[in-house]
Amino acid sequence: MMTERLRKAIDDAEAIIVGAGAGLSTSAGFTYDGERFRKYFADFEEKYHFHDMYSGGFYPYDSHEEFWAFWSRNIFVNRYCDIPKPVYSDLLKILDGRNYFVITTNVDHCFQKSGFDKSRLFYTQGDYGLFQCPLPCHNKTYDNEKTITAMLERQKNMRIPSELIPYCPVCGRPMTTNLRSDDSFVEDDGWHNAAERYAKFLEDSRDMRVLFLELGVGMNTPVIIKYPFWRMTYERPDAAYACINLGEAVCPEEISPRSICIDGDIGDALKKLL
Repeated sequence: MMTERLRKAIDDAEAIIVGAGAGLSTSAGFTYDGERFRKYFADFEEKYHFHDMYSGGFYPYDSHEEFWAFWSRNIFVNRYCDIPKPVYSDLLKILDGRNYFVITTNVDHCFQKSGFDKSRLFYTQGDYGLFQCPLPCHNKTYDNEKTITAMLERQKNMRIPSELIPYCPVCGRPMTTNLRSDDSFVEDDGWHNAAERYAKFLEDSRDMRVLFLELGVGMNTPVIIKYPFWRMTYERPDAAYACINLGEAVCPEEISPRSICIDGDIGDALKKLL
């Protein structure tokens, strides 16, 4: 019933704005705990007693060598490895030929790897594939694939060789990941260009029948996607809101007549839509 309603809402929409959170990548197989975590981080778990990659990312390691031993594995398995399940490619098939834009808090590059048009993406919270100055002393990011691969191949006893520590080419400080955790996050030119394209899409679609399609967005950072989607649905009489999320598919009462909430696995729901 709900799937049929969502299929009709997609077909009726003149514009679709997708908001994607961590639950979408979880459905695609990028789990941060359990067997997948232990496969790559059993030694870190034994030493530091954290039980998922997310917690490991915030651990105050004693050295840059150990920090990058953890992060090079984390970045490699979540940014440069293949996506385990076809959830993103199924979403692309559903959106093919439609007027859409994607805003996401995910930093794993899955949209680009699955063939989405980069000009239709705004990844607000950074990219595992980029370094930045930790200060930052300048507004630029740096591709890290070559360095991350070398760190992964050459690390021993949970440490990388000291010569592989990346340093800012401007101020000389040891660099860090381009992930938003505080006000030191670098919003580079690519970030600002994407933000402008998203703002323009929102404005250009103001008088259209818009479907706000929220996928896997939890309550960690609801002010980026969830709350704005609810507000814009409320403000636009012709808009509809849809949410697919396992265990967290809800909406405010004010927009419930124009909302479709599916509590279930995103990958399963997309298969049914196809």
